[in-house]
Amino acid sequence: MRKIYTGIDIGSDTVKIVVAEMNKDNFYVLASTSKKSQGIRRGLVVNREKAAESLEEAINDIERQIGVRIDKAIVTVPSQGRKLKIVSGKHKLKNENSRVSGHDINKTLEDAVVGNVDEEDELVTVIPIVFNVDNRENIFDPRAEEGKELGVKAVIGVAPKKYLYPFMTIFNDCNIEIIDIVFGSIGDYYSEYNKERDKSLGAIINIGEETMNISIFNKKIIIKNEIIKLGSKNVDNDIMFIYGVNEEQARYLKENFAVSSTRYADINETIDIKLSDNEMITINQEDITKVVESRVVELLKLAKNQINNLTNRKISYIIVTGGITELTGFSSVVENTLGINATTLNDNIIGIRNNKFSSAAGIIKYFDKKMELRDKVFSMFDKNQIDSMMNFDNGNMVPFEEDSTSNVENDFSSN
Repeated sequence: MRKIYTGIDIGSDTVKIVVAEMNKDNFYVLASTSKKSQGIRRGLVVNREKAAESLEEAINDIERQIGVRIDKAIVTVPSQGRKLKIVSGKHKLKNENSRVSGHDINKTLEDAVVGNVDEEDELVTVIPIVFNVDNRENIFDPRAEEGKELGVKAVIGVAPKKYLYPFMTIFNDCNIEIIDIVFGSIGDYYSEYNKERDKSLGAIINIGEETMNISIFNKKIIIKNEIIKLGSKNVDNDIMFIYGVNEEQARYLKENFAVSSTRYADINETIDIKLSDNEMITINQEDITKVVESRVVELLKLAKNQINNLTNRKISYIIVTGGITELTGFSSVVENTLGINATTLNDNIIGIRNNKFSSAAGIIKYFDKKMELRDKVFSMFDKNQIDSMMNFDNGNMVPFEEDSTSNVENDFSSN
């Protein structure tokens, strides 16, 4: 069965959707879209109707691209108030010296959750750190092991119901079944998956429109997270204040004229802009780049301070992502501000060569690895839908291959 998934990431600025196929470790984008988000402020739903309309618009665009209905998705969840906790669990295997199965792994993780989620919170994810079988420790994939008892050390992530439930209702309004919910920072990590990073301690900074999400990962496991209530919109605000332009013009200037480092700016490059009173002004690229660079450096320094607050251990890598990182010269500013071990996300996946899709793409990769560990075979589209995609004009897809697992697997825990 072909494993085709839909990942949806709703932010304050845009709704991003990616439909992709996983074939072993290969990731093939079949469709993607980004639409203006409304009704969301700092990652939270403030207007349910407008938020649902934004999601519906993005869904309609994806459906036009693939020719079939979207009714299931993996989604990112709001960052506000989320908490991480290390827990442990254990599970008696069915028979003495039984081989560990995906079912046993699920039961062990379920045991780890019991009693560890407060009433006001909702469980979002359970991430196994390490397993043990009887007295054998430090096992990362126990499926080939035999024994009497399986144990696990895991990280659970929870989010306040008051933030999560309104967010989930907009998917219900659009008739989308949520198959799994994942923290966006986990998606960022898996978007540009690098096995070398699995061995070390590092940080990921996602610069959104109104917030920055700073996450610490230790050996691929998210261990700490913090939110700073500043983002790329602050760059827009600076441009509006200095030049007297409106919000739409400021955004256009940031994305289409300015660069993020004066090193890449052309002192002779100018653009004429008409203000609301019909006055024309001329803006120099180097001048506006100084405005952008100043704010970007400030945001990165704030993020770096937060990383230092979250851990006093040596960081092996810092990855910066978010739509603003697409600005020319951004990687240079990152390295100059954060150090040589810092870089922007290099998410050059064919079909979505833009870092704003990192969370939506990464949660698909994460979900696929999660299903693999649990011995689950899953696709969000059945054979008839896939056949329809094949007959729809989409050159990214390869012919469907029939196999013995033709039924979609639905009976798994979303944890």
